[in-house]
Amino acid sequence: MIAYSKSHTYHVTKTINAPLNFVYDWCTDYREDDNQIAGSQAKFKILQKTKQRVIYLRTCRLNQKTMAAVKIVTLRPPKAWLLDQVGEDEDACGTYRLTELSRTKTRLNVKITEKYKIIGTPSKEEDKRATDQMWSRYVAALEKEYASSINQQ
Repeated sequence: MIAYSKSHTYHVTKTINAPLNFVYDWCTDYREDDNQIAGSQAKFKILQKTKQRVIYLRTCRLNQKTMAAVKIVTLRPPKAWLLDQVGEDEDACGTYRLTELSRTKTRLNVKITEKYKIIGTPSKEEDKRATDQMWSRYVAALEKEYASSINQQ
């Protein structure tokens, strides 16, 4: 059994100015350069990508050491996807759900549980703030791409 140093669950909600189907497709079209949108130094390597799931490897530097994690994303079209992560520094589970607010507006609800295996970890508030900031960058890129797509029609 793994002894975790800390565990917490938090929620992030975003309202996105794009239709639900566009949001789902954009959010679940995993690419190896997705980290650039969020400004992350982590590197992603796609190991498997099917209509049902995406498996990728995340590597990052932490305290002068390279840490790796395998992330398994189970796709639940058209409104949800699930994340299971097993890593050297932490394990995590995430639930991502979309709700149609109008024809061109969608709400994203994110629930993440992080279970750390190392000491000196972020607080629940720090993790929530970082996730909120990351999704703000993703939403800005998504909305820009949606606006561009409707201007080309």
